[in-house]
Amino acid sequence: MTKLTTVYLGLVFLIFSGGGFSAAQNTTAVFEQPLLITSAGQNAEVQLAAVLAKRAGLNYVLSKMATATEMENTKTLALVLGASLKGLGAAGLDVDKERERVRALAAEAQQRNIPIFCLHLGGESRRGQQTDSLMAEFLPLAKMAIVVKSGNSDGFFTKICQEKNILLIEVEKTADALEPLQKAFK
Repeated sequence: MTKLTTVYLGLVFLIFSGGGFSAAQNTTAVFEQPLLITSAGQNAEVQLAAVLAKRAGLNYVLSKMATATEMENTKTLALVLGASLKGLGAAGLDVDKERERVRALAAEAQQRNIPIFCLHLGGESRRGQQTDSLMAEFLPLAKMAIVVKSGNSDGFFTKICQEKNILLIEVEKTADALEPLQKAFK
């Protein structure tokens, strides 16, 4: 999307929304609870996602290495995207094993018609070849994504979300994800 088109769409939104822009204003409740929060890359941000879910008053389960057997009572799968070599090592995994785990989880979610919700809370510091590879595979499966804006400075998320018609919400910092997270769940 060109800068002019982006500015135009932003102005149209402001005119019709009656005020200042907040990413959460564009968020509608599309997900049901309980949600299963897991990491896609064994990152530390999965813990931050759980804190946000708790503050949002959501019914959730945090399982850093969730498997398909944990999907029984799940209504939404939240994937926290970002590869951490330290986290992978501590979990006794390499990137390929982690990818297989998340693939199996995503396949189970799709089989059960459980929507996938993605978060990228690490910003630019959590980007890199391994993270981008995981995101390129799993982000297209999502219905919605909340990302820290600095992690999308190259338009990586924007491009995938536009191509796959995924609602993308950018926030300045992790704490700003609270409001759109609350509004995304029934």
